[in-house]
Order: sequence, then structure tokens, then C-alpha cells
Amino acid sequence: MLEYARWKYLLIVAVLVVAAILALPNVFGMAPALQLAHRDHTPVTAAEATSVSTYLEQQGVRVDKDYVDGSGRLMVQFADPADQFKANDIADAKYQGAYISALALVSRTPAFLQALGLKPMPLGLDLRGGLELLYQVDVKGAVAQMLQSYSQDSSRALAAAKIPVRGITLTGTGDSQVQNAIRIELAPGADLGAAQQALTTPLQGLSITTQSGSGSQGPVLLAAMSAAQVTQRENYAIDQSVTTLRNRVNQLGVSEPIVQRQGLDRIDVQLPGIQNPADVKNLLGQTANLEFRLNDATANPLEAAQTGNVPLGDKLYTHTVTGEPILLKREVIATGDQLTNATTGQGQQGPEVDITLNSKAGDNMLRTTRMNVGKQMGVVLIEKHQETSTVDGKKVTRVVTSERVINDATIQGVFSDRFSITGLSEAEARDLAILLRSGSLPTAIFLVNEQVIGPSLGQANIKMGIAALVIGMAGVLFFMALYYKMFGLVADLVLVANVVLLAALLSLMHATLSLPGIAGIILTVGIAVDANVLIYERIREELRKGVTPQAAIRAGFDKAFSAIADSNITTLIAGVVLWVFGTGAIKGFAVVLTLGIATSMFTSLMGSRALVTLMYGRRRKVARLAI
Repeated sequence: MLEYARWKYLLIVAVLVVAAILALPNVFGMAPALQLAHRDHTPVTAAEATSVSTYLEQQGVRVDKDYVDGSGRLMVQFADPADQFKANDIADAKYQGAYISALALVSRTPAFLQALGLKPMPLGLDLRGGLELLYQVDVKGAVAQMLQSYSQDSSRALAAAKIPVRGITLTGTGDSQVQNAIRIELAPGADLGAAQQALTTPLQGLSITTQSGSGSQGPVLLAAMSAAQVTQRENYAIDQSVTTLRNRVNQLGVSEPIVQRQGLDRIDVQLPGIQNPADVKNLLGQTANLEFRLNDATANPLEAAQTGNVPLGDKLYTHTVTGEPILLKREVIATGDQLTNATTGQGQQGPEVDITLNSKAGDNMLRTTRMNVGKQMGVVLIEKHQETSTVDGKKVTRVVTSERVINDATIQGVFSDRFSITGLSEAEARDLAILLRSGSLPTAIFLVNEQVIGPSLGQANIKMGIAALVIGMAGVLFFMALYYKMFGLVADLVLVANVVLLAALLSLMHATLSLPGIAGIILTVGIAVDANVLIYERIREELRKGVTPQAAIRAGFDKAFSAIADSNITTLIAGVVLWVFGTGAIKGFAVVLTLGIATSMFTSLMGSRALVTLMYGRRRKVARLAI
């Protein structure tokens, strides 16, 4: 007789029941919806939700239901995508000043399943439609910024130590051939030892070499960043850019966005449901920062602009509102990096951005305003963009920094960490608040690829993917039942259980399902079939040797295990490598493949054996097997 431990039966039943419950939300599918969120990020109230739904129905849009999600955003669900698009147009026209609207897909899962925290697999961009942007990070610019910071710190340290300096230049100037370094040339006769002592802290961690001065040349110090420091700075720039972009995407109110690093210096941004790429690109790609500086009321900015003679300690700008030149002090009071919050509001002078600084910047602002009441302070907006020009018949791309004064106002009283910026339009105030609140990008990023996928194409992809899965599984199920008879039907049940288990794991992990993921599911079915084929062929081989049917079943499962394990482990290694190092579609495929190998091993080795043992294990004598 064949025996199988009772605890194994209980384990299989328990796993399948739990898997069926976890996978159940995927059966109900997704419904088109409109997501509305307050621009000031306050939660939407129940009264506001009712008002919006009532207005949409008055405009001829059929609303299935509406609710406020856990993030305080209003979700309005529809039965048809046509109603979704119509509602989006109506909301843009009616509520543009109050809400941020975005197309979305929501689950039709019943409330009792949602109460258990069960959700269907989120769909990827290729299945939902939306916008995909690929950005390249200016990692060389990030390293150059670090070198510039070292240069400024070195200049201040040498000045404090009263050591004369002829010049401080970055790599590529003079006779220096060292990469990623700064070259500090002291004045003739300067004390090299004193200079080294003064630069101990500013250049800590850098590799410093010295050259003694000769003739009219003074001593030279060359401070270079190591390869590890360069890599660390580049990784920091990319990671910080990912964080900033993710913060900005969250400010847009997009549901289930994906912002992830891709390759060495690129960032992939996927925004499901977004259909207004111009506005999104304008907001995400801005490398914006703020600087607060005092106006120089003693100098003539018009004269400085005409003659080019800018007073020492000043910097010449152009005011964006008046178009006139303006002189500001070079000393910075506070920067956008020191902001803790920025929100839009409506003041006496129109739209404004309410600023909150950290304690350090607040203390500096307090000292400055206390000493300069009645004087003017300007706000400088710093932006970076990429510019391509033709030089000697070749296209040359460079990063251009734009600095402009967006506001200057008289300091009416003493303030510290809380104040407002005025003189902006409503749209400018809104965008500036989002940029400041989400943080400034550490270096410039450039859009290298853009792809807009319409919802209709996403639905077509879903239909084609499901059709491929159904046809592929149907063909496999039919072949197994035809070729292996009763054992083939057992394999068919195991395959269905395998797909249920895989769907349950993907739902539990909240893994995004895309077209490559569907391909991974189909491949998993093939892998699971391969395991059953190995077992069944081994049983046939044992029967040909004259072994009894029950002994053949036992030997078939036992002897096929090593072959199944070897083949699956090698595939599992490849899947894990793709999972760890892959991105985007490759990672999505690897996730499904890796989980599919685990579920196919469980169902083929344990599930199939349990069913076969139930069928033939209790019989004392088995004349033949239906295989």
C-alpha cells in the first residue's frame, strides 16, 4: 500500500485554501476611476465627495460609487472608461483650482475581502496605460559640485589662516593631469606647511600631493578624490534624485507610481493613468532651488548692467516680474535645501507660498531681519537645463544654469523660520511649492525617452495577455489529459493549483503584473508540466521493468526528485540573479519566474503525489495504472 503522512495532506489543503482566498480579489478585476486630491493635501471630506459625485451625475456621467481612501483622496468609480474620460474633463474644468485629478484603476473586490486587507495584483504601465519617462542623471556634474564645494571650503580656510593664494582651479586646468581633483596654487613664498595644516579639515579624505615652488611660482597642492569617493558621490546623486522624483510624483497624486534606478545613471518613472505628459515633465524635470539674499540699495543696478562693473560682494540678476536688473548681496541668508515645508495660500497680495525653514536657517533669518528692517530682500530661483549647440560641426551638449529673481520685498518686521513669498501667479505658486516641498535635485537630470501608453492599448494588452495564458494552458491541459489519461488529469489539477498559488504570492507581495509577468506565468506552467512529465515517465519506466503499480508510483516520485531539483535549481539561480540585478520588465519577469519555480516544485512533488496516493494508495491490489 502507498502511504502519505496525514500532516502533509493537511498542509496541502491549508496552503491551497489560503492561496485561493489571497488570489480571489484578482477574479473581480479592476474598474476605471477618477482620483481627486486637494492641492493643499488635506483629506477630502464625505460632504465634498457627495458634492462631486452629484455634480458629475448632473452632467450626465454615471457614477458607480465613490469613497475616500486611506490617504484622504476621493475615488470616483465608473462602469465604463468613456464615463471616466468624460468625468476627468468635467473635473478639470470645474475643480482645477481645488483638486488634482488623475485617471486610475480601482479594484472591484467586495468590501469583506478589502476589510481583510486583500488586494489584487497591481497592473503595470503596459496593462493600465499612462506615461513612462526615462531620465539620465548628470553624475559628472554631481562630482563637479563636490569639487567646487571643496574649492570654496579651501579658499575660506586659507583666507582665515592669512595664507596668500594665486588661484584654485578644478581638474583639467593648468598642467594637472589628475582626474577629479582641485589644484591650489599658493603665492610665491607662502608657507606650504601652514597651508597643509589649514587644509586638514576642508580636504579631509582626499589624496593630497604637493609641489615645491620655484622661481616666480609658489607651492602647489593637488587634492584628488579617490575612485571610491567618486562612485559614492555618483550613487548619492542618483539615490537622492530618485527620492526627490518620488516625492514630486507623490505630490501629483498619482496612484501606484514606479520610480526606480535603471542601469548606472538613469531613472525610470512610470505614472499609470497620467495622460497630460507636458505638465508632468515640466514639474518632474526641474532642478529648482531657492536662495534668499539682501538687496544692495547703495549701488545702481542699471549702471552695473550697462557697464558690466558689478560692485565687489554683489551679484547682478534680472527681475522676472519687472524685467529690470537688480543687485543682490553674494552672502546667502537661507537656501531651499533648508526648507522643512512649503504650501500655497492666498494673501492680501494674491497667491503666495508659505515657507517654513529649519532651526539653523530660521536663526540666520532672524538675525538678518532684525538688523535690516526697512531694507529689501530678494528671492532667487535657480534652475538647470540641458542645451545643445553646434561647435565646429559637432553637437555639444552642456548644462546651463539659470538664476532669476522671482520676488523682492521690503522687510517690514522681524521674522525667523516662517514667512511668505508673494508676486507669483497661482500656477507658479503651486509648482514652486511642490518643487520646494519635495526637495531640490542634487544635480541636473535630462529626459532621454518618453512613452505614452493609452488606456485602450493597455486594455488590449490585458486581453492579449489573458488570451495567450488561456490558450497556452488549454493546450497543455488537453495534451496531458490525452497522453497520460488519469494521471494527466491529476497533472491538470496540479497546474491549476500552481497558477492559483502563484497569483496568491504575487498578490501577497503586491508585485506589479506586466506583460513580461504574464509571459513568466506561461513559462511557469511549462516548468510545472516538465516536472510532472519526468515523474510520469519514470513511473512508466518502472512499469516496463515489471514492478508492481504501487511500487512504480513510489519509485517514480522518489527517483524523479533529483532530476526535478537539479533542473529547477539552475533555473532558480538565473531567476534570482535577474531579480536582484534586473530592472523594469526584466525584474518583473524574474519575480514571476522565481516564485513560479517554488510553487511548481510544491504542487508537482507534494500535490501530485497526494492526489495519486489518494487514488491508488488504499487499494490492496492494483492491476494497472491509467498512465
